[in-house]
Amino acid sequence: MSTPYDDIINLPHPVSISHPRMRQLDRAAQFSPFAALTGYDAAVAETGRLTDERLELAEEEKEVIGLRLQLLLEHLDERPEVTIIYFVPDERKTGGAYKSVTGIVKKIDEYERSIVLFSGERIPIDEISQIEGELFKGLDAVL
Repeated sequence: MSTPYDDIINLPHPVSISHPRMRQLDRAAQFSPFAALTGYDAAVAETGRLTDERLELAEEEKEVIGLRLQLLLEHLDERPEVTIIYFVPDERKTGGAYKSVTGIVKKIDEYERSIVLFSGERIPIDEISQIEGELFKGLDAVL
């Protein structure tokens, strides 16, 4: 069985006398215009980055958080340690991430509506989804 290329398949690769063979680096440079899409890789990575959707709290959950904040305010001098889960909105796209932080509460800034920990971290009260700690152990039975 013959193919249309049988007459040339075994011929040596042609070598030009007037043009030197191109280096591999130069050959690769021919395709560099495709690399000119600066930021393309970053844009693809950003699009693929997952974010969480902010969960809307039920009224009962908001009430529990309010009661726990009030209890925290009353016991600030005891330096209560708490674990707070709160939502951090993403700066680039819709959604964000839930973050958990454990620390000792320094103060509750009612003007800024935030909890300030001794570590210096500020947690926006409006983004809190859960507050846990030893201070609230007896409160769970009441609620």
